[in-house]
Amino acid sequence: MAVAQILLYLRQKGYKPLLESPLTVLLELEKLIALCPTHTRRSEESVQLQQFSTPLPLAYLVAKAGFIQATDLVLEPSAGTGLLAQMAKLHSASLMLNELTPDRSKILRRLFPGTPLFSVNAEQINDYLAGKTQPSVVLMNPPFSASPKINSRNPDATKRHINSALQRLADGGRLITITANWFSPNNSTWRETFVRWHSEARVLMSVGVSGKVYSKHGTQIDTRITVIDKVPADSSEIPCITETLDLPEILPLIQQLPGRSSLTLPQASQWNAATIKAAVVPAKVVKLPTKRTALAKPESSAEISDVVVLEYEVIEWMASEGLKDTLYETYRPQRIRIKDALPHPSLLCESAALALVSPPAPTYKPHLPRNIITQGLLSEAQLESVIYAGQAHCEFLSGSYIVDDSWDNVTLAATGEENAVKFRRGWFLGDGTGAGKGRQCAGIILDNWCQGRRKAIWVSKSSALIEDARRDWCALGGSEKDIIDLGNIKLGDPIPFTQGILFCTYSTLRSQKGGKSRLKQIVEWAGKEFDGAIAYDECHSMGNAMAIEGKLGMVAASQQGIVGLRLQNALPSARVIYVSATGATKVSNLSYANRLGLWQSGDFPFTSREDFVESISV
Repeated sequence: MAVAQILLYLRQKGYKPLLESPLTVLLELEKLIALCPTHTRRSEESVQLQQFSTPLPLAYLVAKAGFIQATDLVLEPSAGTGLLAQMAKLHSASLMLNELTPDRSKILRRLFPGTPLFSVNAEQINDYLAGKTQPSVVLMNPPFSASPKINSRNPDATKRHINSALQRLADGGRLITITANWFSPNNSTWRETFVRWHSEARVLMSVGVSGKVYSKHGTQIDTRITVIDKVPADSSEIPCITETLDLPEILPLIQQLPGRSSLTLPQASQWNAATIKAAVVPAKVVKLPTKRTALAKPESSAEISDVVVLEYEVIEWMASEGLKDTLYETYRPQRIRIKDALPHPSLLCESAALALVSPPAPTYKPHLPRNIITQGLLSEAQLESVIYAGQAHCEFLSGSYIVDDSWDNVTLAATGEENAVKFRRGWFLGDGTGAGKGRQCAGIILDNWCQGRRKAIWVSKSSALIEDARRDWCALGGSEKDIIDLGNIKLGDPIPFTQGILFCTYSTLRSQKGGKSRLKQIVEWAGKEFDGAIAYDECHSMGNAMAIEGKLGMVAASQQGIVGLRLQNALPSARVIYVSATGATKVSNLSYANRLGLWQSGDFPFTSREDFVESISV
C-alpha cells in the first residue's frame, strides 16, 4: 500500500486519538501496516539522504507525545511523505512543512493543498523562517547521519537538525524527534549535546524503540524517541531509558508525560493559514505582478536597539603542518575568537592549500545589536565576514583619480588636482553554498546601519531574490519595509525614501529610456557623498565587463558589466561587496572588480585592467 493511500485511508477512517482508546488505535495501526508489502527497493537518492518514512504506529506515538491541540501550529522540518504531518492534522492543528527533495515535495503539495511548504535544508530551518513565526510543536524524523551535498556520513546531522528546530520552537513549545538509537544522553559522544539542551530547555524523555517497527520499511534499525519542552529545566537529571522497547510498552511512558506549558505560546488566532504564509519565507518561485503596484508612502524604520561594539580576541597563527593528503579541511575562523559566538550550523570546509595561508590579523570592530551574538543570529564564521569586510572598507586604494561625467573613464590624477577622488577598497565574499552569503551581506549592511549609514544598495540577478534579501534582513532584526523594490518606482521619478536598502536586478540597473536611466536615478538617491554598502550579489553576472579578444575577433563588453562599473565609479566612497561562489571562470571575468586594487592603484604591479588580464592569463 503506497504512503498516499495510507494517508487517504486515515482521513476516511478519521481516527480521533482524543476519543479512541490509545492502545486500541495503536494496535489497529499495527494491523494495518502488517497488511502492507515490505519496502525493499530504494533509489540512490533515498539511500544517500537516508529517506526512511516514519512507520505509521511510530508516527502515532510521536504525535501522541506532542499533546497536540487544534490551536497548535505544528512544524515538520523533514516532512518526507507526510505521515507525521497527517497525525498532527487528525488533531485539527495548523501545519507548516519542509521537504528538500522535489519528488516528495510534489507528493506533499497534493496531499496537503494550501499548507505552507518549503524546500530547504532543515539543518538551517531556523534561518529560513523569517519574522516571529514560531511553531508550538515540532514533530521530526531527520536523516540520522546524512547532509545534502556531503558524500560521507555526517553523524552531526541529527544534532544540527534538532538544534535549528529547537531554536525556532516557541517558548513553552514541545519538540519530539525520532533519531538513531545511538543518539542518546547515555552515549558519551552525545552526552554534552543533551546537557547543553537541558540547560536551556527540558529533556522530558529519551527511550529506545525496537527495530521491529521498521521491518516493513526494509530495515531493522533501532531508533529512539526524545521529547524536549522549551521551558527551564527543573533539575539537572536527564531521563533516559537505555533499553529498546516495543511500541505498546512505550505508550504508557508517553501517557505519563507532563502536560505542555503555556509559557508565551502564541494565541490560537495567529495560526490561520494566511498569517502563516505572510510571516514565513516566501517560496523561491514568485509570481510577478502583471501591472506596476502602487508605491507605499515612505515610512520610518524601526530603530535598532542595544547596539554594542563586537569584541573579539586576535590569536596567533602558524602553519604547523604541511600539505595533507586530504583535499579539504574543516573550517573555522583562524585569527579571531568571538566570545559566546556559535559555530556555523552546517559543516564548513576549505581547500587544504588555503588552510596553510594565514589570514591577516584584523583590527576593525563592527557595531551590531547584542542579540546577534546571544541568539546566534550570525555564526562565528559569518561574523568573521562582517569583520573582514569592515577592515577592507576602512582603507582606500592608493592614488587619486579623475572620473569623467559618463562614469566610464577613470584616469590617475596629479597631486592636488581639482575634482580628484579616492576609491574606497572593496571586499570579495566568495564563500560556497551553505555559508549563508545573504545573511553575511545583511550583517555587513547592519553594521553600517548601526553606525548611521542608513542607505544601502543591493543588486542581484533576479527580482525573486528580493524575498531572500527580506528574509535575511528581517532575521537580523531589520524591518521588511527597509527593503525598497526599485522595480516599483517609475523610471525617472525621484526615489522618495530618505533611508533604506534599495534592491534592484542587474537588468533593471542597466535599463534606460528617453534620456532617463536607472543608474542616474540610483546615484541621485544615494548622493555623491554616499559611503554606505553596495552589495553585488551573484557578481559574476557582471563577468564580461570589458571587451576581450574572442575566437572570431573582439567581443564587446556587456551593458550589464559596464553599468556595474559605472555605479562603482560614480560613488567612490561606497563600501563595495562582491558576492559570488564562482566569482570568475576566467581571468577576464574579474574585470568588474575594480575596487580590489588589482590594477591601476599601485597596490599590484598592473597599470590597467587589460594589463592585469593579459599578464595573469599567460
